[in-house]
Amino acid sequence: MIDLRSDTITQPTPEMRRAMAEAAVGDDVLCDDPTVIAMEARTAEVLGKEAAIYMPSGTMTNQVAIRAHTEHGDEIIMESGAHSAIMETGAPAALAGVMCRLLEGERGVFTGEQVAGAVRTENVHHPVTKLVCVENPPNRIGAGIWPIEAIADVARVAREHGLAMHLDGARLWNAVAATGISEAEYAAYFDTVSVCFSKGLGAPVGSALAGTREFVARSRRFRKQFGGGMRQAGIIAGGALYALENHRERLAEDHQNARRLAEAAATLPGIEIDLETIQYNIVYMRVPMGTGVRYVEALRGHGVDILSTRGDVIRVVTNMTVSSADIDRVIEAFGKVFGE
Repeated sequence: MIDLRSDTITQPTPEMRRAMAEAAVGDDVLCDDPTVIAMEARTAEVLGKEAAIYMPSGTMTNQVAIRAHTEHGDEIIMESGAHSAIMETGAPAALAGVMCRLLEGERGVFTGEQVAGAVRTENVHHPVTKLVCVENPPNRIGAGIWPIEAIADVARVAREHGLAMHLDGARLWNAVAATGISEAEYAAYFDTVSVCFSKGLGAPVGSALAGTREFVARSRRFRKQFGGGMRQAGIIAGGALYALENHRERLAEDHQNARRLAEAAATLPGIEIDLETIQYNIVYMRVPMGTGVRYVEALRGHGVDILSTRGDVIRVVTNMTVSSADIDRVIEAFGKVFGE
């Protein structure tokens, strides 16, 4: 079975498993796990930040960031399809006690002007606007990578209004591979950055939150409060560190495979694809309403596993388990299924 359901399905390579097995460990809650310390330091260096903290998931890094930036009753600004708004089980309300002011973006990208219009005036009746969250690249239908100019525009307005900036960079590595803009250049516009190691980079577990030393120290308390304190975490941090050092450059292969599949699928009857949105490793395809699950089942019968995100959309995510030769087989399977 060729698994294109997500880039979260990747498994550690033999080399990564070796690095994990040989990782020196300590007690991370007591801040003395040497592998975690090394991984956090290297992540902070790549992102151009003072410090970083390792957590079990990207949901936790995002939600700890929101909690550490705000107080209960505050309001935060993000795009209507942002992962933190709709895919993290209501955590901003449940854990941080904040309201979300959702903006309608263009392919997941909103503007500084929209931010300015969403900031609350000083009024005892209003929540206090504290934070702007940007997801880059966005994981939503029809979304593309944020242009650096658009990020700069939002950051400028945020600073003018005294707002903090947080980047949900779960797939920031993909944005870097696609644009050539470094992680540190993207991160420079943000107070805090969340990055994930268990998607395109292929590590089994974990994300990191980076920012100032003071902010990371505050975040450590909320990580523990949310249940994210880990003990001998060096075993899994060893995989994250190996992925960080060895798997970023290969992401271009996933992008090439996604593009080749999208271009082939776009020629088939019953599929609608906006090729302009195929900038990294996620491909959304529109199909006739109500047929998504049927197409998923039919493709599975041909050895290809994908997801239907709703009745008229199917999603393909290329990843390090899928080779160029596998994409040839996938294209053949798509041709048979949609040809029928």
